[in-house]
Amino acid sequence: MRQVLKTALAAALLLVPGSAAEAADPDALWKIVHERCVVDQRQNGKPSPCAQVDLAGDGEAGFAVLKDIVGETQFLLIPTARIGGIESPAILAPDAPNYFAAAWEARRYVEERAHRALPRDAISLAVNSAVGRSQSQLHIHIDCIRADIRDLLIAHQDEIGEAWAPLAVPLAGHRYSAMRVAGAELGERNPFRLLAEGLPGAQDEMRSMTLVVVGMGTAAGAVPSFLLLADRANPALGDFASGEELQDHLCELARR
Repeated sequence: MRQVLKTALAAALLLVPGSAAEAADPDALWKIVHERCVVDQRQNGKPSPCAQVDLAGDGEAGFAVLKDIVGETQFLLIPTARIGGIESPAILAPDAPNYFAAAWEARRYVEERAHRALPRDAISLAVNSAVGRSQSQLHIHIDCIRADIRDLLIAHQDEIGEAWAPLAVPLAGHRYSAMRVAGAELGERNPFRLLAEGLPGAQDEMRSMTLVVVGMGTAAGAVPSFLLLADRANPALGDFASGEELQDHLCELARR
């Protein structure tokens, strides 16, 4: 069973009272953010039940950060504007917010739940493809990377350059492409745009793409950077392009 099918539904079960049919609503995350978190922030100055609400651009360029019921440390960054998912043209607009940059800054919530500071190479951000998700509102999964995936990426990081290329080893049984982005923060570099404009064929197949961002450069003397990972869905082969598969919602790395 696909891991992604559990995540947003579990959040809905926690936060949206009602029947199982309501919990399975593909608009559950949107309703939580739009009807509850944003309303509470505007009326009371509190983001409940979210951890944070940023109403930039009167909400049109803002986002909310919501604790997911799945796992110990997982959070979701959700735009406060109605955006379907990775396939939405809105995320590639010239003035589109850099939601990945905001998600990276929101890693502090993961650290709070882990009760310790985490090295940058322990943190990952993931967006699942349209065929590998259960919700119809864009959301970025913020959580620890799986320990085995982290070890593989560290072992092969010197092979990853500044242009997209197939990764030499499979991750979670799937073939990802990878590229490196230098710097401690993403700043103006939008991973959605780097995917669409840099990986051949991606812009025409965005709904089939998954995108993962992993921090790198933790070792002493290492230059901070990010690794971007992308995969195309191939349901016939059991690949639903759910980059969330690379994450560990129990955060084993926090216990090392």
